[in-house]
Amino acid sequence: MHPLVKLARAAVEHYVATGEKIPLPADLAPEMTEKAGVFVCIKKRGELRGCLGTFSPCAENVAYEIIHNAVSAASCDPRFAPITRAELDELEFTVDVLMTPEKVADKKQLDPRKYGVIVKSGGRRGLLLPDIEGVDDADEQVRIASMKAGIFTGEPVELYRFEVKRYK
Repeated sequence: MHPLVKLARAAVEHYVATGEKIPLPADLAPEMTEKAGVFVCIKKRGELRGCLGTFSPCAENVAYEIIHNAVSAASCDPRFAPITRAELDELEFTVDVLMTPEKVADKKQLDPRKYGVIVKSGGRRGLLLPDIEGVDDADEQVRIASMKAGIFTGEPVELYRFEVKRYK
């Protein structure tokens, strides 16, 4: 298991057991010292159980982003009840570290297998990670990201694409 994934798992296990965030590890892997947006996704038996993250860095390093977002995915994702101790052994984690987004002119520059998408309209923005099962084209990718942001069909939007480093 990659150190970023180990940290996400440890953060959730500690939080579920104590109600507190895990302290930052003393020896950080090189990838943990950078600054970047991070998403932590948790699955149980192959089904999504929680997934939350940050579009851009909100903490001083990736390690802090992982700890915060792992705990949020486990306890604050509004789509799911908080994770319980009984579930811990059944959980699988992925950590996506986001690369800097770049603005694109239109959907033709998107590839849902390679790029995630950010859809912006006014102050609303929605994000969808790349390589999501069942999302096979840019139209579907933009539709889902827009829906997450409360952006309605036909509203003018700005599109951004980004790559991720995915750790399992």
